[in-house]
Amino acid sequence: MVTIALLSAVGLVAIDQLIKWWAVMALQGAGTVTMIPGVMELVYVQNNGAAWGLFAGKTWLLVGVTGLAIVAAIVALLMKKVKSTFLIWSISVVIAGGLGNLIDRIFRVDAVGRHFVVDYLNFSFIEFPVFNFADCCVVLGMIAIVVYILFFDGKKKSKPEAAA
Repeated sequence: MVTIALLSAVGLVAIDQLIKWWAVMALQGAGTVTMIPGVMELVYVQNNGAAWGLFAGKTWLLVGVTGLAIVAAIVALLMKKVKSTFLIWSISVVIAGGLGNLIDRIFRVDAVGRHFVVDYLNFSFIEFPVFNFADCCVVLGMIAIVVYILFFDGKKKSKPEAAA
């Protein structure tokens, strides 16, 4: 199960990188492309920080924290510390998103030497950072993990004790 989940994570990373490649080719220099008027648009952004511009320019801090989190999650899965199938898949989705952005952060460098992540999805109806598929993986995976912990972890029915 863990192997299949991690291989699926590799597939999600490939999808993320393909979409980002497309975004660079199609959106860079193209301005804004409206998908759903007043709701969703595509726009090419080179993000050298995290969400909302946090840690802008702190590439190696972001690489280190993300890298450690990914390694810790993979080790936990491989050592079978996680038993729930749902949780295994949720963690794998988070790993995929983290790895997709980590690849960008290490290998994408602009003309003045700043490392960045390619973002391209924008909700035009609210003030929200432009984001990408990898970000969606991290957020949805983390939501699934939190839902599992809050509502399902430890909720197994205990068997009544036998009468003495």
